[in-house]
Amino acid sequence: MIGLLQRVSEARVLVGGETLGAIDQGLLVLLAVERGDTTSDAEGLIERLLRYRVFEDEAGRMNRSLTDVGGGLLLVPQFTLAADTRRGLRPSFTPCAPPADAERLFLHALGFASLRHSPVHGGRFGAGMRVALVNEGPATFSLRVRGCPGAELG
Repeated sequence: MIGLLQRVSEARVLVGGETLGAIDQGLLVLLAVERGDTTSDAEGLIERLLRYRVFEDEAGRMNRSLTDVGGGLLLVPQFTLAADTRRGLRPSFTPCAPPADAERLFLHALGFASLRHSPVHGGRFGAGMRVALVNEGPATFSLRVRGCPGAELG
């Protein structure tokens, strides 16, 4: 499972002109599900991104997590992050989970995040979405979790 974290001062996701979710300071996370990902991977990624230290402390160092700053979390499904772009001039989507599996795991991640943090909002799986954000820094990080989530949290 891949999460592309963007530290934002504001972000929102819209479908057909309707705002599905909006946050102020926090993380916009584009989430991709790969073949073989599990609910443990989804939970491990959520646990990690909630604790990932990307917000500045009083000294200007990235020492504070989303949990520490009480920021919002906006999760947006983004299957193209899992594309294989190593060869040629067109991405291969073979690494991506089948749509039914990807939707199930995205919804699981969204639900798990809602149990662990507030506020949490999400995009709509399979919809044509518009995402607007103000990236602070800019600060963007890619996290990949696969297998035992405990090993990723160290």
